[in-house]
Amino acid sequence: MAIGTSEYASRRKKVLTALKGAAGVVLAGEGSPPLVGKWFADRDFIYLTGITNEHGAGVLFDPGHPNPKFRCVLFLKPLNPEMDDWDGRRDRISEALRERHGFDTVMRTTALPRFLTDAVRRSKRAACLHPFSIFDAPVSPDLAMIRKVAERMPGVAIEDRTHVLPMLRAVKSKAELDLMRRAIKATGAGLEALAAAMKPGVGERELQRILEEGFRQAGAGDPAFNTIVGSGANTTVLHYTANDGIAQEGELVVVDSGASFEGYAADITRTLPVSGKYSKRQRELYTIVLKAQEAAIAVVKPGATMIQVGEAARHVIEKAGLGDRYIHGVGHQLGLDVHDSTPDGPLKAGMVVTIEPGIYLPDEGVGIRIEDDILVTAQGRQNLSSAIPKSIAAVEAMMRSR
Repeated sequence: MAIGTSEYASRRKKVLTALKGAAGVVLAGEGSPPLVGKWFADRDFIYLTGITNEHGAGVLFDPGHPNPKFRCVLFLKPLNPEMDDWDGRRDRISEALRERHGFDTVMRTTALPRFLTDAVRRSKRAACLHPFSIFDAPVSPDLAMIRKVAERMPGVAIEDRTHVLPMLRAVKSKAELDLMRRAIKATGAGLEALAAAMKPGVGERELQRILEEGFRQAGAGDPAFNTIVGSGANTTVLHYTANDGIAQEGELVVVDSGASFEGYAADITRTLPVSGKYSKRQRELYTIVLKAQEAAIAVVKPGATMIQVGEAARHVIEKAGLGDRYIHGVGHQLGLDVHDSTPDGPLKAGMVVTIEPGIYLPDEGVGIRIEDDILVTAQGRQNLSSAIPKSIAAVEAMMRSR
């Protein structure tokens, strides 16, 4: 189920309301097609429009415009037929284009400075919607634009509304959850294909290829992030992506990956025994991580914080004497980004978070991480990835079916 134009329009309406009369702008960002992969617009812009491939585009929010059709305007860069010969044909502004994107008004970006200036002149208030940058990074794009307007107009108040889009994005709609379930299901299919190919002597890159092909055969697109397939000592490197090792007899393989379905991400980690069965030591460590994950998942509910969730996992691992070997947080928001936009405050129903404790013992060449995608519900929680084998018995049974 794709996201419909009516849902995008509803999201924009919520932003208009949250601005409380201030003007604001969300920008797609600039760029050109990379040699590897695809260029994607800023995720906040995609969230509000569904448009992924319009360089330099923007949405202007002008709650106080006297004409309702100009309170939310889509701006697209002017047509450039010569560049279109290289990068693809773009449509003229028309009724069909407006209907396709769900906007009453679509204009070219050459008019954006004038319309933004006019919006700020009427309200004398401009709100920042893009996340603020850290102090040694370039200023966020909307703040840079608003500052230019304020330099030319006395009495403009610049307001912080950077919480608006993270809060909206974090609480998923039914359509978004449907897409995420499809991404998770495809991830499970890829993991099953990888498990079927697992044996001593197989290369990490071959396992990655099989995993990601399994995503595509299940109807998903490219991976939502760089796949981690680490065997042996590589299991102890959190963001290992070289994937150029060889899985050996008796080792573990950490697989941290997720399919993307119509832009929405899954993020699953499983730790599999190359030989099909966990050793006694591996079972001992795996059981600790699994208990830590289950303890953390049990805390997930509306009103809980991720700090509390993380403390539940850490308590189990520290009790086992391995606190110093758990070197990362417990999880993160999941959605359009694998590390999705994160609002302040406690968990709310409709959020999807990952829970992924782990322990890493470089001296033993053993790392274990287990990760699931958890929906916060009104009653508590739902494990969206529960169908993917995780217990020792279930993983070993999956490996036996090779």
